[in-house]
Amino acid sequence: MITIGIRAAPREVTFAVYDTDTETVINVEEIKIPAAFQTPDALKYLRSNLLDVLREYGVEKAGVRVTEPSAQSLNIPRIQIEGVIQEAFASSRLTAYYVGQISSISSKVGIDRKRFKPLVEGREGYDVDGWEDMKKEGREAVLCAIGAANA
Repeated sequence: MITIGIRAAPREVTFAVYDTDTETVINVEEIKIPAAFQTPDALKYLRSNLLDVLREYGVEKAGVRVTEPSAQSLNIPRIQIEGVIQEAFASSRLTAYYVGQISSISSKVGIDRKRFKPLVEGREGYDVDGWEDMKKEGREAVLCAIGAANA
């Protein structure tokens, strides 16, 4: 089964495509939102590109890393993007998806919650090719994709 994990930022979205049968990462990539786009066009651009990615890889299940409710300051553009991602999931042919924060992603992956941040920050290794070379957002997306198998 092919899964996808997504980690949003204000002007880009990092996604990881994962094959649960072979336990391999197929792709980690960013969808960069052009700086010239105002919010409505940026969200439309993201939705369209994300739906294309889901179709291209034949993704069956997905997970999206969302902002923690205890965040010191809310990043409104990121929250808007996370909402559009969820809408794209609901409009797609996915069989299941989940919206995850640290605790729920850790649970779905089967790791202790306390390991999440050291893994994402690269202080701890994970059995994924190229883990140490990934950016923080890529690692979060990979963990979301692995957890999506249990969505």
